[in-house]
Amino acid sequence: MKREEKQQLISEMKDVFNSSALVVVVLNKGLTMAETTELRNNVRKDGASYRVAKNRLAKLALAGTPCESMADLLVGPTAIAYSEDAIAASRAVVKMAKDNDRFEVVGGIMNGQKVDAKMIHNLASLPSLDELRGKIIGLLQAPGGQLARLAKAYSEKEQAAA
Repeated sequence: MKREEKQQLISEMKDVFNSSALVVVVLNKGLTMAETTELRNNVRKDGASYRVAKNRLAKLALAGTPCESMADLLVGPTAIAYSEDAIAASRAVVKMAKDNDRFEVVGGIMNGQKVDAKMIHNLASLPSLDELRGKIIGLLQAPGGQLARLAKAYSEKEQAAA
């Protein structure tokens, strides 16, 4: 890799580290190309991204970012999954770790705070931001629907009495 390509990669990764709500570090112990492609597709479906990067370059990119404290996690054959939604990046990698013993969640950074693998697994079990918004809207609409039915019932009762 040429020096310019390395500088470009470091710059791109620095942008990722500065803009992501969650960055998950995973240990890739020999996934096949098909498994890696499946993982990338699943990560994209969940609204996140996945990247294999050289640890040395990733550590250079970490300098001066909110993710700087995760440098010690970058040991061995690692990759990162990241997203602007703290749940999205965790879901696909946790699912892959459950399905494949050669893939392990190491830890990561969530909103500038270092988190361990257990926390990443807990995040994966939470509903996504869109699912939570849907539930809240449903809860807000339910009382309104009940109120409308109640008003209609009173209206029909008054019409029948008249």
